[in-house]
Amino acid sequence: MRKMSSDPAALVDRSVGAALVRRTLSGPTMGTRWSARVDAAPGLDLAVLQRALAAAVERVDAQMSPWKPSSDLVRLNRAAPGAWVELPPETLEVLQRALEIGRLSDGAFDPAAGALVDAWGFGAARDAPDAAAIRAAAQAARRAAHDALELDVAAARARKHAPMQLDLCGIAKGYGVDRMAAVLREHGVGHALLALDGELRALGAQADGRPWAVALESPRPGLRAVHGVVELVDVAVATSGDYRRWLQVGTTRLAHSMDMRRGAPVNNEVASVTVLARDATSADAWATALLVAGPAPGLALAQRMGLEVVFLLRRGERLVELGLGRFAAPAGPAGVRPSSPLTLGARAAPLPQTQGESPRSRPGDVAPEPG
Repeated sequence: MRKMSSDPAALVDRSVGAALVRRTLSGPTMGTRWSARVDAAPGLDLAVLQRALAAAVERVDAQMSPWKPSSDLVRLNRAAPGAWVELPPETLEVLQRALEIGRLSDGAFDPAAGALVDAWGFGAARDAPDAAAIRAAAQAARRAAHDALELDVAAARARKHAPMQLDLCGIAKGYGVDRMAAVLREHGVGHALLALDGELRALGAQADGRPWAVALESPRPGLRAVHGVVELVDVAVATSGDYRRWLQVGTTRLAHSMDMRRGAPVNNEVASVTVLARDATSADAWATALLVAGPAPGLALAQRMGLEVVFLLRRGERLVELGLGRFAAPAGPAGVRPSSPLTLGARAAPLPQTQGESPRSRPGDVAPEPG
């Protein structure tokens, strides 16, 4: 399945709803692409909207990319412990949310994983594992970011209280989607589906009242197939998984996500986790946290936080589904059922990712529209 759109111009032009017109805009960012499917008034200036959406995601990338030497994140990483670093409000907002979810997840989400990400070949430093770097990162004294990073939001600054390398890849793309949503609202758009890699957000429903239908990809390596379809109305969704970027070590599959509590890549039964939330920033970070937490602790954490999630677990040759909230369904013992293509929940949504696009699995393509 292909991504929603690859052209920066409007691809679809047809009447929807009350004299609104369907437009699809997209562009490159963060090693992947963003897209916006919009039901808008015919007089909307698409060129202006395209530039505004592109600027919103590029601002996030310029501030939070670990690959850009001039980014604010890299400046913070290079600073000595104890030194205050001035930061823009967007970076502080994301760091604040990251530390909050780090605390709530007991460290399952930890943005201080940058050194491990680089050591295992998933970051900016190298594209293959380095044994010496892995040993050094694993043996280094580790403090969770929520314990060792101080934010002074009023003074627009932050400082580290221990050596650490921050990586915001588990939350920044979701924030980029939320910034795109803010741009659309500023332009008077109330019906849209936004996507950036594995993060999506619906503004309202489609103009004709139908929810936005999105496909959840089956997490089987090498197979681009739909596991189910979810529908979105005024909600965000993110999927994190092990099936697009991983390392095979003997018979063990190691995901690209890092478990800072163990000082190693994620190694559990979770093939993918899809999370619904009011905003894409939260959905993005919680999807990562639950992937790292693993099946039983992750499900307990999701229940405690009141999250709507679906886990797809590898059990031998089968995929087994565990769902909460709108993803829950009558099932066998303990609510577990083998997964198969089906419609999931009521008002929700996800999409896929191709290998090498970015270190995130993405909920896949928009499902075909009826009629």
